[in-house]
Amino acid sequence: MGGDHGISVTIPACIAFLKQTPDAELVLVGMQDQIVDQLKRLRAENHPRISIKNATEVVTMEDPLEIALRKKRDSSMRVAIEQVKSGEAQACVSAGNTGALMAISRYLLRTLPGVDRPAICAILPNQKGGPTYALDLGANVDCEAEHLHQFAIMGSLLFSAVEDVPNPRVGLLNVGTEEIKGNEVVKEAGELLKTEARKGSLNYLGNVEGNDLFEGTCDVVVCDGFVGNVTLKSVEGLGRFFRNVLVSELKSSPLNMLGALLARKALKSIRERLNPSRFNGASLLGLKGLVFKSHGSADAFAFEWAIRRAYDAVNSNVMLRISTMMAEFLQKSENGNDADGTAAQSEIQEQKSA
Repeated sequence: MGGDHGISVTIPACIAFLKQTPDAELVLVGMQDQIVDQLKRLRAENHPRISIKNATEVVTMEDPLEIALRKKRDSSMRVAIEQVKSGEAQACVSAGNTGALMAISRYLLRTLPGVDRPAICAILPNQKGGPTYALDLGANVDCEAEHLHQFAIMGSLLFSAVEDVPNPRVGLLNVGTEEIKGNEVVKEAGELLKTEARKGSLNYLGNVEGNDLFEGTCDVVVCDGFVGNVTLKSVEGLGRFFRNVLVSELKSSPLNMLGALLARKALKSIRERLNPSRFNGASLLGLKGLVFKSHGSADAFAFEWAIRRAYDAVNSNVMLRISTMMAEFLQKSENGNDADGTAAQSEIQEQKSA
């Protein structure tokens, strides 16, 4: 029911996804009468792999957290997450209010051991043809060093589980690669991550800059939610700007149109490779359950990709793998040498005093 367009986008996306995925089943959570009417329009009211779970309320994009969490107890968002908690569904996908989705998910599902705050983790393309995982992209605007530390661990574990890479490269997004750069929170986080690197529990490369997101310098880029969300929205805006300028120039003269015709295959490949819709669907990482956030402005094609990300995560058994790997990481970290952690904290305190 959520997002800018509601069921006019989400239900066509669901039907398109099921056509491509014969072993999947979807539970459509929301106001049943509206869902049934939309399914009838699309001639899918009797689809054998679609079921409906009724909810009498909807969390709007303007609702404050108090309303979403405390007042609207029968919202489609809450009912959907309850399906994950009870095991009736293996993952939840929503295009609704991000803050509400995070708050309700955290309240109902709780966080994994060793995780204080969940983070939004999305996938970006890079020049090497692989993915770059970036987090946090908006869930936590104000972060402490320990939160960035946890984001790095979770991002590394997710990349390892999904991409089957045993020791992913992790970078801390900063205004420069030098260790003296950045604010105190980033500097302190860097010290914590260096401690993990010395213990061999994290492949930490150090500070990285914005251009590293797309150069494939590292596999996982860590930042707070304020920086991450601004970066993500800027990148998406630039992508749309580039596309619009390219189309405009190619149509600006008969000669340019002829060139576009000759290069149509290459232009199609470029469009598909850089289409931001193909990267829609971010994981709310750190929860005891799979929840995926779609852009509120997503069209049906983009929302279908968000569903696919959730489906792939279920198929890859990501939840169990991350839970197991997090437990192993915590055990290794505790046994690695408490003195290393104490030394790092002492060094940080000395720097603050200085």
